[in-house]
Amino acid sequence: MFTGIDEVDWASMEHAYGPADDVPAMLRGLASDDPAERETALDGMYGAVHHQGDVYACTLACIPFLFELVVDPGIQDRGSIVELLTSIGGIDLDEDDEDEIDEEEIEGAANYAMAATAVTACAGVFCELMADEDPGVRLSAPLALATLHNRPARVLALLRERLPVEPAEEVRLALVEAAGRVALRHRELAGQTADWLSRLAGEGFPPGPRLAALAQLARCAPDALPGDVVRVVTGLLRQLRSAPARRSGAATTTDDRTGAAGAQAGAVGAVGARAGAQAEAVAAVDAHAEPVGAGEPSGEERATPVTLVGQLRALSDEEDSGRTAPWTADLLRTLHVGLDDRVAERTALLADQLRSPDRRQRIDALRMSSGLIRVWRGSYEELVRLVGEQLATPESQLAGAAAHVLEELFGLAAPAGDALAARVAADPDSWVQAWPSGPTGLGSAVKALARLGDARAVPALTAALERPEVPHDVGFAIGHLGAAAAPLAPALRRRLGEVRLDEAAYDLAGPLLAGLTALRAGEATPEVLRVLRGAPEYRGRRLRTAALRALGSFGPAAHSAVPELRTLLRRPGSTSATEAAQALWAIDGDADAVLPVLIEGLQAERVHERCSAVNALGRLGTRAAVTAPRLRALLQHEEPWLRVDAAVALRDVSGRADESVPVLLTAWERHRHVRVRVAESLARTGAAGAGSDVAHALRAELASVRRHNAMDGGYGSHDTYEDEKLLALCRQALLGDTGKGPTT
Repeated sequence: MFTGIDEVDWASMEHAYGPADDVPAMLRGLASDDPAERETALDGMYGAVHHQGDVYACTLACIPFLFELVVDPGIQDRGSIVELLTSIGGIDLDEDDEDEIDEEEIEGAANYAMAATAVTACAGVFCELMADEDPGVRLSAPLALATLHNRPARVLALLRERLPVEPAEEVRLALVEAAGRVALRHRELAGQTADWLSRLAGEGFPPGPRLAALAQLARCAPDALPGDVVRVVTGLLRQLRSAPARRSGAATTTDDRTGAAGAQAGAVGAVGARAGAQAEAVAAVDAHAEPVGAGEPSGEERATPVTLVGQLRALSDEEDSGRTAPWTADLLRTLHVGLDDRVAERTALLADQLRSPDRRQRIDALRMSSGLIRVWRGSYEELVRLVGEQLATPESQLAGAAAHVLEELFGLAAPAGDALAARVAADPDSWVQAWPSGPTGLGSAVKALARLGDARAVPALTAALERPEVPHDVGFAIGHLGAAAAPLAPALRRRLGEVRLDEAAYDLAGPLLAGLTALRAGEATPEVLRVLRGAPEYRGRRLRTAALRALGSFGPAAHSAVPELRTLLRRPGSTSATEAAQALWAIDGDADAVLPVLIEGLQAERVHERCSAVNALGRLGTRAAVTAPRLRALLQHEEPWLRVDAAVALRDVSGRADESVPVLLTAWERHRHVRVRVAESLARTGAAGAGSDVAHALRAELASVRRHNAMDGGYGSHDTYEDEKLLALCRQALLGDTGKGPTT
């Protein structure tokens, strides 16, 4: 084994952490009889040689030696090596990717291409592994074939031939998953694959493969799903719940075991089916009855995991231990992805999951509910109410997951308001969350209740203000409560007066200033002025900004701050001068004093500082009409946010919309994240006349099912709030439209 490994000039190559001269030791470690050594070697391969999916020269040099390991039946954990090869060879660069590659990325792209060629050339090995004695190898081989083999019709035949004779349940599910993946990658096979999957999903077959077939149908041929897919799936879930619970140490799911390989190959595609053997394959699966524990990979004594790979595996095993059909969650996630914008069906399915007696199935449903609501608009009242019901459970993990879902829903959490209030009242220990690192924060249930504007959150916030360290998000929570939070003003004022103006001042004073700003508590002007005057050098600019915003929010009640603000105006061009001008205008209304400072701010070096000056000029309205030419020039700026702010301000200072609206509509179409800002202006100025381009854009937004800020692979905690705000603004802007009113 490893013939020629010492002849490779490893030292001349590099991986993610330096010279690759340690790669031979990793490869030999994969062949070790010691489980801990194998785990350490695999961790090194993913962590350095194939770091975050990268392919280096040393990665390419490893490929033949990895194949040597895979075909040797004496090597243990070969399934993990199959997954590693799948990940290394499974990255496809489409034409769009190739067009976007710059000079620095050319070498990396070439490595990806060479890796795909090298692994694909040997992909025939995976065909033999489909019948390997090791269930872990058989679990990984279908995905490898679906991703890497260049003869998809042959792959399809192998998958279907193997299905009726495969004894391990989770391997059978992997075979079905691979069929779906090939159908996505090779659309010419999608029709016959869908026919086969439809047969497999029919009544009378085992619930696991049926659910897997439905999940893959949703991905590759959603139109082929049965019309009553929700009823069918919920029925299958009930059957699966009645099966014996899985014991600790049993095989993990396809998605769990494939790790990085599964994540990479999931983006590539899947396998179709050959029509000839269809009937007998389905019939054989129907006839197969699996005894408890049959075909499962044997458990292996392992040392306490110290590697990332080991820790993830241990967490997965712990999560799945004692769970009935732990792979159900992965199949349901796949099904939801395939159902995509069929919100009503997905909502009904999740509602059924949340009513399940299986708490872990409810936890899965909570996670999927969060993902659904975050991306798609819909009617979620009943679903949210069911999420709220989970708060009453004594199981902390379930209740905590429910609170976290509700925390990100803001006003949409209203159907769970009473449940949130009951949870907050019953569990004072959860009002504040301390973290191993970073500042303390409010608990999810308290934040969710406050974000509803519910006064029942006030006692928890009162208690939080008495803690030695005030939670960093108290001020933001107060901002959603409005007048209900007025009783908190004295405590905020007192705590602000106690803050020492040293290097920790911003962290301590920031939440208090945010709360006073939200309450417009002008009686706190003396305490805020103390902070403004004594802000330390460290993070002092941020602290002064927070103090100036607080004073501005107080309006005329902060009149005693006017002399201090006029002093700050004498430093034109600085951030503090611009913010002081905004505060002075809000307090005193002296346009003559602030206008020169704001005009100077239009020349600021940083874009966000120029935006601040632009927005301040807009608030002056026609008193700043002299700045119209300067604002008009900014309509051509390269930064979209500055263009939008300038267009809004130009409308406000000139009283005319003809120049601003085209700019706003162009930004609306090209930069979806500016839509809330644009809609705020349109709602305020009433520019959405019947039949206008503005009205058309607003109606198109209201008709869209997908949230405007939904992202694949990422999200922000306020995304749902921002999108719901956009919808409300669109409706408000259309109120003056004499045409047909909003439809949503």
